[in-house]
Amino acid sequence: MGLRGAGGPSGFEVVAVTTEWTIRAITRAMLPVLLALTLVEIGSGLVLGSFEAELLASPALLVLVPVTIGTAGNLGSVLAARLSTAFHLGTLSFAAGDDVLAGNAIATLALSITVFPVVGVGAWGLATLTGGAGLPLETVFAIALVSGVALAVLAVAVTVVATYAAYRFELDPDDVVVPVVTNVCDVLGVVVLFVAVRVLA
Repeated sequence: MGLRGAGGPSGFEVVAVTTEWTIRAITRAMLPVLLALTLVEIGSGLVLGSFEAELLASPALLVLVPVTIGTAGNLGSVLAARLSTAFHLGTLSFAAGDDVLAGNAIATLALSITVFPVVGVGAWGLATLTGGAGLPLETVFAIALVSGVALAVLAVAVTVVATYAAYRFELDPDDVVVPVVTNVCDVLGVVVLFVAVRVLA
């Protein structure tokens, strides 16, 4: 794989990538990443298990946990795909004022503000229909919104860092960024959600 560059804003290089599409090259790039992410997922399960009492006491949280971390991972994956496309096209630089970077980050945050309140209301409604939410609607709504927006900010940061790391180590972001973002969001999602629960519930 090789990199092509040209001058970009603020002296940063606009980058494009050429990839060697062979089984050996893909395996060499992906295997270490997947092994590391397996350990990350184990950590996510351990963190989730430590909050078992809170989950059992508030069934709405049982519904909210997978939806929240899944939605955050999806938002991060969409951003990763868009940055990867810009990377391949050579229109992405990593300058603070880069329009592609800033525009996609802002769009991701705007989506989170729109989506997570719906997630909260939906989780509360499903929990109520299936035996009781354990928390009032306004609390679940606030937890979903606060944790969702915080997760979106973290997902943007992780995606930008992972994409830049792929560039620096001459890896194809299509291979590594989305798995990294989704797995890291799983861990951060559990932690952020239960910090929000402790503060707001």
